[in-house]
Amino acid sequence: RKLLNVVEEMAIASGTPAPPVYLLVGEPGINAFAAGFSPRDAVIGVTQGTIDHLSRDQLQGVIAHEFSHIFNGDMRLNIRLMGILNGILIIGIIGYYLLYSASFSRRGRSSGKNAGGILALAIGLMVIGFAGTFFGGLIKAAVSRQREYLADASAVQFTRNPDGIAGALKRIGGLESGSKVENPGAPEVSHAFFAQGVSGFMQSLAATHPPLAKRILRIDPQWDGKFDSADKTDSPKGEEERVKKETMTREELAEKVATVITGAAMADVAHAIDQIGNPKAETINHARALIEELSATIKEAAREPYGARAVIYSLVLDPGQEVRGRQLAHLREHADPDVFVLTHKLLPEMDGLDIKYRLPIINISIPALKQLSLGQYQAFRDNLVALIEMDSRVDLLEWSLQKILFSHLDGQFFKLTRTKTRYSDAGQLKKEIGLILSVMAHAGQQDQNIIEEAFSAAANGAAAKTLKISGLQLVAKNKISLADLDRSLKKLQKLKPLAKPQLLKACATSIVHDQIISPVEIELLRAFSAVLDCPMPLIVS
Repeated sequence: RKLLNVVEEMAIASGTPAPPVYLLVGEPGINAFAAGFSPRDAVIGVTQGTIDHLSRDQLQGVIAHEFSHIFNGDMRLNIRLMGILNGILIIGIIGYYLLYSASFSRRGRSSGKNAGGILALAIGLMVIGFAGTFFGGLIKAAVSRQREYLADASAVQFTRNPDGIAGALKRIGGLESGSKVENPGAPEVSHAFFAQGVSGFMQSLAATHPPLAKRILRIDPQWDGKFDSADKTDSPKGEEERVKKETMTREELAEKVATVITGAAMADVAHAIDQIGNPKAETINHARALIEELSATIKEAAREPYGARAVIYSLVLDPGQEVRGRQLAHLREHADPDVFVLTHKLLPEMDGLDIKYRLPIINISIPALKQLSLGQYQAFRDNLVALIEMDSRVDLLEWSLQKILFSHLDGQFFKLTRTKTRYSDAGQLKKEIGLILSVMAHAGQQDQNIIEEAFSAAANGAAAKTLKISGLQLVAKNKISLADLDRSLKKLQKLKPLAKPQLLKACATSIVHDQIISPVEIELLRAFSAVLDCPMPLIVS
């Protein structure tokens, strides 16, 4: 539970769905890894030893390190390096089999000239393959070592607690099993681990991780060189008491969130955009506050596949009895019976839920929803769309919820074409950007003068100048359809990655202009960030 809490807090703080967490049972060493092509399909694996031997702060440091790999694209780099090196290795294996075949040919009826040619080709391929793999491994190791230093530094910046990750590294040094991973497949993915997972001569020669002492000294220059003995590990009871003392009470957390809302919400929006891919420690505190305030019933439901569906259904049920009656009748007929019962059971608590908890609940639910079968997900998706469209209209909150969920889940169940960059110049998408900024200016606002001022601030602000776009026109609300918005976002997905944070910053400029931040505006902004695959850290509202 402690591990899952830490992962959820960091996911909510960073604006990504909480990745599924896998436990490597029976692995006594302290280690972890992140895998996947992007934040949308990332998973985190943790050894049993990591849970058994690390405190919450140390565990947070390790998970922050893995989140850094996710944000910095290291997982994709690791997979590409594995593919390239295995491809080169296959060349050597082909050479080996040719050599094996040539030896039989020389014994058979083939001419000596033909056998000699095959022999030369085989030896050549073996030299290219095995030598290439060896030197490629050295290059991979050098790249991996630098990425580990970067991830360590990012973890410190993320948590603002160097003792966390430094303490985890010191525990590894003092533990008999260290960071060793016993699984036979460990050498193939050794570069993806938190610490050196395999040992041996070749692993020492092409180490994918810097020595523990060097990593610790970079984080804690005053380190005395002594590792922490595993015997000093807190007992489960002592750890529980420590967490109880350090964790703020629910009332204190509520007060902290309230302070953020009233005192720094304006700066928090622009600050969140600046933190894209590099979230800070304060956002973790905000995330922890929101999670702590949620009732145990809702949290437990959101963390398992049946309850997660019920929680999401509850978020879109209409407050009006007539529409809600039709929605519940639809669920009774088309949803899983157990999910329908759970939905009914959760309604009293979900109906009284503050709108600021919608995004954390969605983020917590996504890992559980990823565990559905294809048939279950298709039914869930169809039911959700039916519930939203039951009143013959789709508002921005409902649209945002769909976009956030489907952006993170569809790729898990359906074969989607990977979006490729087509537009290097934002000026090529001037019309689409104008529409996005118009939607943001209209969101949560009725006063036409304020709408025009908000749009003007976004269209002529620093972010728009960075994007080198000018002459944007405000689109009237009655001329904007959700279909137009979908088409615009589909094109903007193909905008070059470095321009996307600037586009979100332009949207944020519109939000803060009137000095009133509505939950609709925040959820809409998070929906845009999800569709653009540009995770945006938590904004407290």
